[in-house]
Amino acid sequence: MAAGLFLVGALPGTASAAEPDPRVGLGAGWLDAQSAISGLEHVAHRDKPAGFFDPTNPGTSRYANSDLAFGGGYAFLGNYNGFNIVDVSNPTDPALVTSVVCPGGQGDISVHGNLLFMSVEETRGRVDCGTDPNVGTRFQGVRIFDISDVRNPLQVAAVQLCRGSHTHTVVTDPDDAANVYVYVSGTTTPRPATTMEGCNDNPATGENPVRWRIDVIKVPLSAPQQAAVVNQPRLFTDPETGRIDGLQNDPPTPLHPSGTAWSPTPRTQACHDITAYPEIGLAAGACQGNGILIDISDPANPRRIDEVADPSFAYWHSATFNNDGTKVVFTDEWGGGGAARCRETDQPQWGANAIFDIVDRKLEFASYYKLPVPQTTLENCVAHNGSLIPVPGRDIMMQAWYQGGISVFDFTDSANPREIAFFDRGPMDGTLFRFGGFWSAYWYNGNLYGNEISRGFDVFKLVPSEHLSPAEIQAAAQVRFDQFNAQRQPKVTWTPSFALARAYFDQLVRADAIGQPLRFQVDEFLARAEAFTANGDRDAAVAQLRAVCNKLDGAGHQRLKQSILDLAATL
Repeated sequence: MAAGLFLVGALPGTASAAEPDPRVGLGAGWLDAQSAISGLEHVAHRDKPAGFFDPTNPGTSRYANSDLAFGGGYAFLGNYNGFNIVDVSNPTDPALVTSVVCPGGQGDISVHGNLLFMSVEETRGRVDCGTDPNVGTRFQGVRIFDISDVRNPLQVAAVQLCRGSHTHTVVTDPDDAANVYVYVSGTTTPRPATTMEGCNDNPATGENPVRWRIDVIKVPLSAPQQAAVVNQPRLFTDPETGRIDGLQNDPPTPLHPSGTAWSPTPRTQACHDITAYPEIGLAAGACQGNGILIDISDPANPRRIDEVADPSFAYWHSATFNNDGTKVVFTDEWGGGGAARCRETDQPQWGANAIFDIVDRKLEFASYYKLPVPQTTLENCVAHNGSLIPVPGRDIMMQAWYQGGISVFDFTDSANPREIAFFDRGPMDGTLFRFGGFWSAYWYNGNLYGNEISRGFDVFKLVPSEHLSPAEIQAAAQVRFDQFNAQRQPKVTWTPSFALARAYFDQLVRADAIGQPLRFQVDEFLARAEAFTANGDRDAAVAQLRAVCNKLDGAGHQRLKQSILDLAATL
């Protein structure tokens, strides 16, 4: 059980009455709701295209937008009815390139090279992407598309699975560039053997039950049509007894701490989501009743190395590492994503994030973080999908909260997370409860993107505030990925630059960790060096940088000093 579970008094609360939060009381509307924003600029919005919404019921999950992935200048938008490809090379003017109708929910998307992977879990799925579920061959599993021509994606493989694919994770092997692995989390009712041989709903003590495991698919990149399941590891096994249902099988109490029935019920017989960090050989599994830490140094054979539970968590949903791999943020999807769980009466440890430090490959509880402003009873709201924003020297994450909007928070101090930016819209409807809000909110190459379940696609950028300096934003924007899937975290490195050095300098100033007159001297020397660089006088610039380094001898100044030395070496 996670430690520190009684630190409720230290949790972030709602805005004080003296400083009302602008998110409270926003007007409702499907495409014309009022909005509130802080620390961000909303640079673009695109409504969902035809074939991916029902104007008579804009909140239906049948056409819900789901996860996001990115490759080159494109965003790939998952949807329960297929996927859309959007050109984001100009983030202020995103343009729809292709719509692929391919029903089956939940439509989570990942990309790797010229391949796109798509999760399918509903019984309406067909191998050929047909829209009539009463004909054709049933499909539940992972589809693979060739997207070398983004205007004409072609399905090249469809791996059938007994529990379909609710989510999946693309995992690379640093020692094997010829293959990728896909970890599949299936959470739906096992399909009958009549639709796929070997499927069953046996108990844990029965013959080879399809529950209590994940599926590992191996995909040869030169022949993706040969993709196949190569392992079905039982990550929940009790190492002492050998029972495959060795983690949490019953809720910790008959009722949720709120006094209501558990929703969902936190019994661990599948993972909802797994986030892999191949560069450090670890993955974090959010597995219904438990959070688990996984060794993926051998990607085909993942191995559980630690687990935690929490009496406040209804459903361990997703996970995000910090860049150093020393922390992980787990989310609790209390209510399953379809309920109002950010009400004023809901405690901040319910439906929240739990932040853990990773110490000697073990998980140690640090704190909770929840959206620090109440939402209405008409808005589904709970912790959901997010990703890191690569501000050097800090752990910052943006996160979707369904109709709670997007929250950007700093968890550099894992015991004291705090919000630093946000965007929110009013309810989908002013009188009726309708499903909506941001499913996924991810950073990619200098911009922030949100896939809104019912309203469409949004683009944001960070703006300077008391929490973020222009240099910190610029240093983050200099980080570039060829592709990005939130469930396969890349290791972020920063190229030496004046923005990087100034970002570290700004952080010292903000923390009052650099005194006068040294503060003015560093600022002046950096300004001179930058001016000399702009004028092509390398030697003078390097002399200024070396001179300022000679003044940085404090214990807390080492990161700034090293960034300046690295910069001097590159000029």
